Amino acid sequence: MTQGALVTAPLFADLAEGPEGGEAFWLTCEDGLRIRAGVWPVGAKGTVLLLPGRTEYVEKYGRAATDLAARGYATVTLDWRGQGLADRALPDRAVGHVRHFDEYQQDIRAVLALADRLGLPRPFHLMAHSMGGCIGLRALLHGLAVRSVVFSAPMWGITMAAWMRPLARPFAQLSALIGQGHRFAPGTSSGTYVLEAGFGGNVLTTDPDMWRYMERHVARHPELGLGGPSLEWVNAALTECLALAPLPSPRLPCITALGTGEKVVDTAPIHLRMARWPEGRLDLYAGAEHEVLMEAPIHRIPFYDRAAALFDSAGGWTEGGVTP
Repeated sequence: MTQGALVTAPLFADLAEGPEGGEAFWLTCEDGLRIRAGVWPVGAKGTVLLLPGRTEYVEKYGRAATDLAARGYATVTLDWRGQGLADRALPDRAVGHVRHFDEYQQDIRAVLALADRLGLPRPFHLMAHSMGGCIGLRALLHGLAVRSVVFSAPMWGITMAAWMRPLARPFAQLSALIGQGHRFAPGTSSGTYVLEAGFGGNVLTTDPDMWRYMERHVARHPELGLGGPSLEWVNAALTECLALAPLPSPRLPCITALGTGEKVVDTAPIHLRMARWPEGRLDLYAGAEHEVLMEAPIHRIPFYDRAAALFDSAGGWTEGGVTP
């Protein structure tokens, strides 16, 4: 990972609607791949390392950064390799592709190095959505130095039809062996979900305003969009979920948010892990869909209030400052 001068990257601030003073930077990972990080440094209580889900990008979390800033926290987030403006592994930019989930840990290390260089407020806390929850759990088990963690619909399992479960991983493995691992997973395509699905019946949010917010991003900047995952990504994701399942949960204050309308990730592994997380709590949001961070205010406001309360407590924050 290079340590030269910081190089600024595009940030579509008008679409992100984040706090004033937001910036984006290009980061070069240990393997030479370039990713993008976004920073909203407003907040004296600490910094939230926000790990997005699959297909997502920095601007999508501008409003989240605004909500966190209002509660005293700075935000740093990123375009994972293979999505947003980060380098993509395949000539077809619409395919979401990695060969192994360990690759994403390089992205986290690059962002942490940036946070240190910028002197972002300490302590650090983790907020991780969907695929970011899978990557974030592995980072915690590797010793990620944060005080607490909030997960949103973490991808600790992938929803699929019962008949497909025993076949999915062998099929994905075979596709890689015969040189077809770059192809789209069955049932997916090059289309960007929020441009093709339409609000009615979508599986992400019940809030039409948030839906339009996400639509604007990829409508005005199609380069942010991403289609379905590759077969090799599916194999890597299933392999990582299976590897994480038997491992103990970290001794770290944790809240996991899950909508009762969840249709994207498998909810059983979430219930199982949170039942044995030593300092963990599972919050269910009645009627919410996959993205509680992008949900209607009736869900979104309590989510950020609860997250900030956890961060305050774990960070030693009181009204008068940080306790010794």
